[in-house]
Amino acid sequence: MSAKNLREFRPAALAGFLVVLASVDAGAQTPPTAVKPPIEAAAGLDTALIERLTGAKGALDASEGVFKVSVPRTDLGLEVAGVRMVPRLGITSWAAFKKTKDGVMVMGDLVLRAEQVNPVMSVALDDGLEVTALHNHFLWDTPRVMFMHIGGHGPLERLAGAVGQVFRAMSEKPGAPPQASIDPAKTSLDPKRIEQVLGLKGDLKDGVLRFSLGKPVRMHGEEVGNAMGVNTWAAFAGSDGEAVVDGDFAMFEGELQAVLKALRKAGIDVLAIHNHMTGELPRVVFLHYWGIGPAAQLARRLRSALDAQAAAGGLHVQR
Repeated sequence: MSAKNLREFRPAALAGFLVVLASVDAGAQTPPTAVKPPIEAAAGLDTALIERLTGAKGALDASEGVFKVSVPRTDLGLEVAGVRMVPRLGITSWAAFKKTKDGVMVMGDLVLRAEQVNPVMSVALDDGLEVTALHNHFLWDTPRVMFMHIGGHGPLERLAGAVGQVFRAMSEKPGAPPQASIDPAKTSLDPKRIEQVLGLKGDLKDGVLRFSLGKPVRMHGEEVGNAMGVNTWAAFAGSDGEAVVDGDFAMFEGELQAVLKALRKAGIDVLAIHNHMTGELPRVVFLHYWGIGPAAQLARRLRSALDAQAAAGGLHVQR
């Protein structure tokens, strides 16, 4: 540029020229800012819908595509061995949602007082959720609390709505469980009536009428069954008019939900769902139960659960 031209190149023009150069340079080096997709799209889930239907606030784990809603159980007044328990010590109910190829899956864990377990379980089953485990996480807890694991697959709206029903059921006060004054030493029930209903032969000893059905599996290369404790059993005590039954169902995994639904429909309480072994084939799940009522009625209720198990592909017991 000549001296004359340089003198005529005014400062204002130079400033404008530099701005243009800066704009061109920036456009060449920096791509347009991408519009970030909303959180819902990132997880493939309508998180606002989940929060609305469950009635609980949630948080997204973007790395795993999971949206988890939580209900801290601040209402329990729980102490364990003298320790005052707060939600972060492990007493928060939750449900986690994840997009799948054909819908949505949900998994969760509910913290329940003992008397809440069966009413809440019935709500979960009636609304299409699966109950996959029921057990304790603590010893020396006051009040007694249990942990119930739930799961399900299907449309998001149905699953979130079902979880919402379960969360609401947790806040309701359940009725008192049935009570009975029974001493096995004074048992007077008629074994033949119960045997006729169940279609099984029982063993009456020490005031307790017991039945046992083996569920053979293979474990460590050996067949194990009834004598090794892989069995469904029932024990009755009391009178024809007022009796107690307790026991254990041994089930293959595909039979669990059918048995649970039959027991809860019949008014039999479920006490625990867990494993007794590891390494068995097929895998066996054990369910402990409890019921109080007229002896023949309890037998019919138990029979309905055995029939449901058989229909699901498990025990086929001749009547």
